[in-house]
Order: sequence, then structure tokens, then C-alpha cells
Amino acid sequence: MKNELLHIGPLTVYGYGLMIACGVLAAYITIEYRAGKAGMEKEHVFPLFLWSLAGGFLGAKLVFLITEWKYFVRDPLNYLIYFSDGFVVYGGIILGVLTAYLYCRTNRLDFSKWADLCLPSVALAQGFGRIGCFLAGCCYGKETTSALGITFHHSEFAPNNVPLLPTQLMSSILNFLHFFLLLAISRYSKKPGTVAKLYLLLYSIGRFLLEYLRGDIERGNIGPLSTSQLIAILVFICTMCWILVEKQKKK
Repeated sequence: MKNELLHIGPLTVYGYGLMIACGVLAAYITIEYRAGKAGMEKEHVFPLFLWSLAGGFLGAKLVFLITEWKYFVRDPLNYLIYFSDGFVVYGGIILGVLTAYLYCRTNRLDFSKWADLCLPSVALAQGFGRIGCFLAGCCYGKETTSALGITFHHSEFAPNNVPLLPTQLMSSILNFLHFFLLLAISRYSKKPGTVAKLYLLLYSIGRFLLEYLRGDIERGNIGPLSTSQLIAILVFICTMCWILVEKQKKK
């Protein structure tokens, strides 16, 4: 587990950044390919992807600063200088989806169809991103004596020389499974929004459960729940309300 993968002269290739780049590229390729197969307006793929990516990046950073507000207030300059460090996935999902919704509204596109197209690829990107977390040592698990334990020796984030649960890899595998499951369902589902709702439900449930295995408690808690668990509950409830409202409209 090494974040600095290689050095090319003065350039350092970091594992976390490389995996994020791989995830973004894989997501774009799959979205463009599936848009062509579905007969959707491919001229909207790149601008929608770009706006959603920017919104997701900003949202992930903003939620991170909110959860770390006590430290941010003490030393805001340090957080602004190292702007590329520290993100909360849920913030990226929420603001990224909102940005996509506004783009679709502005361009008179069916948001449900485009959400069904894009969200499986979001799961794919997350799978790569969590491998980057593993290489960097962030988002680490609790100490363990089980055979699953992995030990970091040069991490700037995780405790070194202590066996930890590989929650990063668990999350990565779960995200890849979500991607393939959502692709399979999208082939048979004809109702717009089905894939998007399923993504939100699956991710919120999986994230809620995995939080019990996380060891980086400095991310913050609200009562007995971590911040991410609380957001997972809210996302689950909002998605269920979305489903119920659509059923009522149909009636």
C-alpha cells in the first residue's frame, strides 16, 4: 500500500490521484457508449458529465469542510492550499446529482433517463476511487486480529504497523457489484428512474453498514451515528419518498 507509485523526474504519480483519474475516464467512456446504444442525444454527454463532475468535486469538498469546520476555522489557509486533499463522497453525489438535474432542466432533457444512464457509471468511478483510498491509507477500517487484516507501514493517514480491516477494498468491491447489477437491471427496466432509485438505495444501505467497520472516527459523529450514516438515512428516506410520490401520481 503505497500512495507514491512512481517518480518521473520532478513529477510524482500518486496512487489516489491515478485511481480517481481512471474512475473518471471509465465513467465517461461507459456513459458515452451506453448513450449511443440507447439513442440518446450524445452531444449532451460531455457537457453534462463535465458539469456534474465539477458539481461533485465541489460538493465533496464543501461537505468535508463542514464536517471539519472546527479545524477549518483555526487554519483556513492550510485547507485552501491543500484543496485537493479531503473529500466526502456523499457531498459529491448530492451536489453532482443536483447539478445534473439543473442541466437537464435547462436543456429540457428527461432527468430520470439521464440519471439511469449516468449513475451506474458513478458506482464504477467510486470502485476505482476506493482503490485509491486503499493506496493512500485513508478511509481505513478498525483494528482487527482476523485474517482479513492489512497493515500499513508508510501511510500518512492510517495507523501504521497495526492490522486494520480493509474497508476501502470492501467498499470498492461493493461499488463494482453495484455497477454490474445496475447495468443488468437497466437492460430490462423500461420505467425511467428505476436504476437511479436503486443506486441510491443500494449505496445508502451499503454505506450505512460499512460505517460500523470504519476506524477513522475523526470524521465526526452525530449521537451514536457517524455523519455518513446520518446522510445515508436521509438519502434512503428521500429515495423512498420519491418512489411513493410517483406511485401516488400514477394512481
